[in-house]
Amino acid sequence: MNCSSFVRRLPAFFAKIQPTKLDHSISATLNIAEIVTNRHFVQVQSELQSSCLKRLVFSLGMRAKEAELKKGIIRNNSVWDKLIFGKIKKSTGGRLRLMVVGSAPLAGNVLTFTRCALGCLVVEGYGQTECAAPITLTVQGDHVPEHVGPPVPCCCIKLVDVPEMDYFAKKNQGEVCVKGTNVFVGYFKDPERTVEVIDEFGWHHTGDVGMWLPNGTLKIIDRRKHTFKLSQGEYIVPEKIENIYLRSQYVHQVFVHGESLKSCVVGIVIPDVDVVKCWAVENGIPGTLSVLCANPQVKQLIMDDMLSWGKEAGLKSFEQVKDIYLHPDPFSVQNGLLTTPTLKMKRPQLKEYFKPQIEDLYRHLD
Repeated sequence: MNCSSFVRRLPAFFAKIQPTKLDHSISATLNIAEIVTNRHFVQVQSELQSSCLKRLVFSLGMRAKEAELKKGIIRNNSVWDKLIFGKIKKSTGGRLRLMVVGSAPLAGNVLTFTRCALGCLVVEGYGQTECAAPITLTVQGDHVPEHVGPPVPCCCIKLVDVPEMDYFAKKNQGEVCVKGTNVFVGYFKDPERTVEVIDEFGWHHTGDVGMWLPNGTLKIIDRRKHTFKLSQGEYIVPEKIENIYLRSQYVHQVFVHGESLKSCVVGIVIPDVDVVKCWAVENGIPGTLSVLCANPQVKQLIMDDMLSWGKEAGLKSFEQVKDIYLHPDPFSVQNGLLTTPTLKMKRPQLKEYFKPQIEDLYRHLD
């Protein structure tokens, strides 16, 4: 079973096992916690577009639940839970008491929505496989979004300058470096790769850029690895852009690409087969996903929605894709485009795999 089909079966899966905890012990490789929260948020926002009354009731419910969160009240038995959020609670099995997210960034509004909708403790962390997973974790009682909490007790964190991106430790910004008993000693039989990430003092350089907040918590603000510069000198962090575009209900996977001799970025998009086919049926457009991917209307629909999410998230104009190519087959371990077991994109392989399509996109933009 591939990742896409597994995600579609999640509601039935949760209904059967009725989990009380959803964290990386069962979800790390598929980002299940993040998938669940983002999908719920997108689905609710889509439903709200159909009725002013629904939007009003939802707004009142969110205000009431957020007010309770600020007082430290976490519950799922209020009138608003029964009136608005019951369906969402049921979709996760109905017994969830704890959710740990951290495999991928969550927008603040999505995290707050999740805490209100599920009525359970939702904590957000930051970590890497090289650090036996957790590096930071939000603490119980802190319901402010947009940060990943303080360091876990077994490690220390320092920020180091990233001058090429204008981040400096004296401004409480820089690359996140970790040292502690949870940090690995090196990659198996790969000393060259090891010295690239662990310095002579034992600090592991994560490649992520963070910022210390006044309350001692860490906020991840950028990514040093995979960063590239456009022809006009602007730096691009593709993972940040991709994570924003993934909020679109039409997008299953997306790869953002740019080059130093080009002034803009382009994207390779794997559409969400269920959502796109449903839209196509409603609009009288027949065909398989392969046929729909070649349809200009479908392409425009998906690109407009991606750009809308990018604008809402504050992406600058040079960070927004200027054109996209729709591909019907997902990136996977089987086709060599995802790593195993973490299912992260292999960017060099993706660039080579889609080289003809990328060249064609730029040819039409030049």
